[in-house]
Amino acid sequence: MISNWFKIFIYHLKQNKLFSFLNVLGLSIGISGVIFAILYWNNEQAYDQWNPEKENVYMVLNKIGTTGDIWATSSIPFGETCKATIPEIEKICFLYNWYDEGAIKYQNQIVLDKKITNTDENFFDFFPFEIIKGAKKDILKEKNSVAISEDQAKLLFKNDDPIGKSISYINKSFIVKAVYRVTKPSSVEPNYVFSGIKRDGDKDQWGNFNYALMVKAKKGTDATVLRKKMQNVTFVNRTVKDAKASGMTVEQYLKENGEIGVLLDQLKTSRLHSTKSSGGQDFPEGAGNLKLLYIMIGLSVLILVLSLVNYINLATASAIKRAKEVGVRKIVGATKKQIILQFIFETSIIVLLAIVFALAIVELSLPYYNTFLRKTLTMNGGEFYLQLIFIFGLVIVLAGIFPAIYISNFETLKVIKGNFSRSKSGIWIRNSMLIFQFGIAAFFIIGALIVNSQVSFMMNKDLGFSGDQVLSVTFHTKDRLRKTEDYLVAKQEIKKIPGVVDVTTFAGTFGGNSGSSSGFKHNGIFVQPKNIEMDFGFLEMMKIKVLQGRDLSPEFASDTVSGMLINETLAKTLNLKNPVNTMITSGWSIGNSDNLKFKVVGVVKDFNLTNLQDKVSPMVFINLKTLKWNNFNKVLVKVSPNNLSETLAGLKSYWEKNVNPDYPFSYDFVNKEFAKTYEEQVKQKNLFFILNLVVIIIAVFGLFALASFSMERRLKEIAIRKTLGAETDILLRELSKQYFLFCLLGFAIGIVPAYILLQKWLEDFAYRVNISVIPFTVSLISLILLTLLIVVTKAYQVTKMDILKYLKYE
Repeated sequence: MISNWFKIFIYHLKQNKLFSFLNVLGLSIGISGVIFAILYWNNEQAYDQWNPEKENVYMVLNKIGTTGDIWATSSIPFGETCKATIPEIEKICFLYNWYDEGAIKYQNQIVLDKKITNTDENFFDFFPFEIIKGAKKDILKEKNSVAISEDQAKLLFKNDDPIGKSISYINKSFIVKAVYRVTKPSSVEPNYVFSGIKRDGDKDQWGNFNYALMVKAKKGTDATVLRKKMQNVTFVNRTVKDAKASGMTVEQYLKENGEIGVLLDQLKTSRLHSTKSSGGQDFPEGAGNLKLLYIMIGLSVLILVLSLVNYINLATASAIKRAKEVGVRKIVGATKKQIILQFIFETSIIVLLAIVFALAIVELSLPYYNTFLRKTLTMNGGEFYLQLIFIFGLVIVLAGIFPAIYISNFETLKVIKGNFSRSKSGIWIRNSMLIFQFGIAAFFIIGALIVNSQVSFMMNKDLGFSGDQVLSVTFHTKDRLRKTEDYLVAKQEIKKIPGVVDVTTFAGTFGGNSGSSSGFKHNGIFVQPKNIEMDFGFLEMMKIKVLQGRDLSPEFASDTVSGMLINETLAKTLNLKNPVNTMITSGWSIGNSDNLKFKVVGVVKDFNLTNLQDKVSPMVFINLKTLKWNNFNKVLVKVSPNNLSETLAGLKSYWEKNVNPDYPFSYDFVNKEFAKTYEEQVKQKNLFFILNLVVIIIAVFGLFALASFSMERRLKEIAIRKTLGAETDILLRELSKQYFLFCLLGFAIGIVPAYILLQKWLEDFAYRVNISVIPFTVSLISLILLTLLIVVTKAYQVTKMDILKYLKYE
């Protein structure tokens, strides 16, 4: 029986090559979209699931007073006090929640690495990577200890045993204690783990939020109870003490300053459900994009549904050609169940072919998909294949059951008599599905236009600065303690290089962030501005305007001691109508001098330092020499557009000889650097564009096939109309008007979810476009033109048939 079914399937496959191909291609495109989404979903959900401590480990975040900023850093005394006073805490770990970049030296070999972690001795209790060589416990307990990943050990030591060997990092020697194997994906995937956290220096500084803090709770601990106890530590040791020092009651202090709130992110869920900190991430590997994940899944499911609708439409529309076959089979004794099973069998073969094609599409496209997501996804793992089998079964059920039941219900006598073609059974279902297809197509077209509009707005927005012909060059010095002095010496030499127009620096990165933030109170208002330590000439080079007062200048000796600039946002936040000459007591300290006083000498026009999803933050600007410490790591070099290659060669030569021979010359243009902030949105725009093409292609397949079958059903009507003298234009209008109506109904269905979901997407942007009527109008016109082009073209072919040749068979 199955052999007979297969022969019948092959026969009909040959008879309907085009529509069979469209069926397989449409389904394969839809299935490949779902496979892509599954690969992305599996990878994001897998973060830290290997870690046996994932349910007991938490990252501690702090919500700062009245500003509401959330920091993924804490102070040393806060963590130590929590460990000493809260019995539910088993261990704590301080670490940097970003990767450091540095040169690792072993004998005469130098390796540059960008995944270096500085932490305390408890790191491997929180991330128990497999130790393949060396100490199993207390790996980082001794000072100047380091653990190295397996891959880096092979790279640095070749065939030598790394254990006990000495390596150099930042002019310090470290002894290799262990070699570990990184288990991926993990929130921390370091190549080097250095014992670089020195608690002693900050042990009494409750206000120094320098390190990320992780706590490991005892099994069965209630996270809510733990958070409340940690909150109480902050209340007792900061709020109460600070209120007393200010001469206020606790209630008064809280009213004016707010309270530092403690938040906990569980390691198990932190990748996708972390509390968004001001730095944007809890861990070095960053946070997952839950919204993008939902978008990818939603769009892929939508495309699969579109493919299934397309398949069902084609299957039911082509059923007329198999009506007599079903009638004959019923007469010779075939049961309804056998007919249903036969057509499900045929659907299974088509779906199997579609999955094979889908896997081929995914395999060929995976490198581009990985580039888009910055991943290294692969099609392997038992979980993936189980999901693939589930998709196979689901598609068969959704695509096969309805057409099989529809075909099995053909009335035997009606189809044998040959008048089945005049039956309207099932037409309303196909038409409803076609309207649904139009709705999905409208959604994608509107979405693509609005996303494109937002991205174009971001790319063309006035940022408040100009980075034209300005290079941002990484500045690694031999001695970090002398960074400012080394920079000032290098600046004079760099200016002498032909093609260099000017040189300056600041503590921050355009498109990144500032180096630090310090809170202070003025006129009873607490603020937490970003600190911009800058060289003279920074504002002028970047064409950032000073609206009131003047810029910091070397002509004024006080500008390196107590001169300060503030931006518009800070002036408004502090309600300063005439900010210039205002005296402000900062939150900085130098040595034993706390709460330094500064005089505001000017107000800087707001400019976008970070991405356009964030509003401009309050900022203060001081000179590099004002504080004894600094946070800059880039040098800005303005270059002439003439002979740029020679200028770059001169900079490279100077950098590698005089700045730090261990580091290669590394630069980027400032404008390009900032453009990376909306790189993800550009990718989303491109994604929408590609999916738009896919959706339109699938919709065209369905529309073309359905229009073809529909008009073939009306051949006798068209022949009679032409015999009675109907003009071609009248016939075209008659044949296409129903599709025009379907197009309008589909558009009406698609605009509501498009508006709601895209409005939600735009909420993430501080600077955004307003949704206008234009995308909806363009979408409607595009759909109408596309529909008319396909339907009218097919209708025109039908109206040009030979009437006598057709009617003589009737």
